[in-house]
Amino acid sequence: MSNAYSLANLGWHPFFQQQLSLEEWETVIPARVIEQQKSMITVASDNSVHYLQLQHSMPEMVVGDWVLLEQNRTFLRLLERKSCFKRKAAGSKVDRQLISANVDTAFIVCSMNEDFNLNRIERYLALVNEANVEPVVILTKSDLVESPESYRAEVQGIDNLLCIEVVNGLDSDSLEDLRCWTKSGNTIAVLGSSGVGKSTLVNTLLGDEVQETGAIRTDDAKGRHTTTSRSLISIPSGGMILDTPGMRELQLVDCKEGLSATFHDIEERATSCRFANCQHQSEPHCAVRHAVSSGELDQRRLDSYLKLLREEEVNSASLAEKRAKSKALGKYYKRTLSESHKLKGR
Repeated sequence: MSNAYSLANLGWHPFFQQQLSLEEWETVIPARVIEQQKSMITVASDNSVHYLQLQHSMPEMVVGDWVLLEQNRTFLRLLERKSCFKRKAAGSKVDRQLISANVDTAFIVCSMNEDFNLNRIERYLALVNEANVEPVVILTKSDLVESPESYRAEVQGIDNLLCIEVVNGLDSDSLEDLRCWTKSGNTIAVLGSSGVGKSTLVNTLLGDEVQETGAIRTDDAKGRHTTTSRSLISIPSGGMILDTPGMRELQLVDCKEGLSATFHDIEERATSCRFANCQHQSEPHCAVRHAVSSGELDQRRLDSYLKLLREEEVNSASLAEKRAKSKALGKYYKRTLSESHKLKGR
């Protein structure tokens, strides 16, 4: 791992510097989490890399976070995040999982093969928009399809203002238009399912075989996991790039604003529905259903919106219930401990 880091290239912005007092600026060491393991994180600062053992007393941290270190390289505190990606924890566990923090641009990668899926792109867009991060949809494997522009047109139907790039991840020249996002100080997260070409894209941008790549399965065009951990990697042009493991399960939680931004066309039409709580199913004078019947709105998009909305509501309600139970349990323990102290010595 290279030690040639600078605060500027790592993404140190005024947003973070303003969180330091004058005294801290003189005495502490700002460092960024560039890799995360179960019991340890790797942090980088000016021309140095350090390893911190995680303690129960430390706050939850994720790749991309900025921390302050004492002069002896011990943990002092975590800085407020500029942005943060999170999802519902995989499986039946009722919890939310942090994915990455302080990202400026998100490359949402989708391959132009049988695995191409507009609903999945909308799901990632909701995640990115919730974090208030700039989304860029990257359509890969342009060398394997006859009409890549037809795929671009389908994705553009999601949002006329959405930035979309069609690339061949193996061809450096094909990625030239992406260089404007890899400038010094910018942090990019590469998101997408397994096998869509994320690691190939990262390797070509870096000009080196940093990430392992693997072929897709020929029977269903699904990908295999090749990236197994999250790490921030320095780009030769000066920025930082984060390749994440492919996420077969991306359940949304606490994502209302992200959904509103992703499906703003539907929510704008919904303001004209007769009923404020219209579910856009069989209610009379539903402006959204009218837009579908007139061809102004695609049925697929409405179905995607309603599905994600239900999912987000269920997951957020479950998480809120867990938080309430945890808070009540904490109060019970505190009250019990207080009462035991009062009775002690009687």
